[in-house]
Amino acid sequence: MSDMLVKLYELKDDWGFLAEQEELGITIRKPIGPEKHLVVAWVRGNFGDAWASETDRALSNTPISSFVAIQEGSLIGFACYDATALGFFGPVGVVESSRGKGIGRALLLACLLDMKLKGYGYAIIGAAGPQEFYSRNVGAVEIPDSSPGLWRTWLKRGEA
Repeated sequence: MSDMLVKLYELKDDWGFLAEQEELGITIRKPIGPEKHLVVAWVRGNFGDAWASETDRALSNTPISSFVAIQEGSLIGFACYDATALGFFGPVGVVESSRGKGIGRALLLACLLDMKLKGYGYAIIGAAGPQEFYSRNVGAVEIPDSSPGLWRTWLKRGEA
């Protein structure tokens, strides 16, 4: 999968998606320090070790570069940036039973608008999939010849 580029300076500073999610009983927010172990364990259990490692990294940043989606006191989604590399968005995941409610879009926008507020002009969506989702929601465009990109020399289980 190729990387994609988002022009953050072209995103509208509209956080209305938070209210839309609240109407569905879903809270989108940054986790706080004492929740780190819970969030990392949840990501590991639902999406695997690699994404858990990236989430751990995002939760160790100051300020935290991650958002979570919570419904009825339970995690149902997460998103990170500045986890794999500076300026990179991802990973992002929503449990299958909660998909189709705009949660992934809300988590994406929360991260990208947070990046914009920090002064980033662009964001890279690493190994983006599905690309149509990103182009439709934030105007992302494919970066030519970007696969495998940053992951070219990625150490995988059993190679250490």
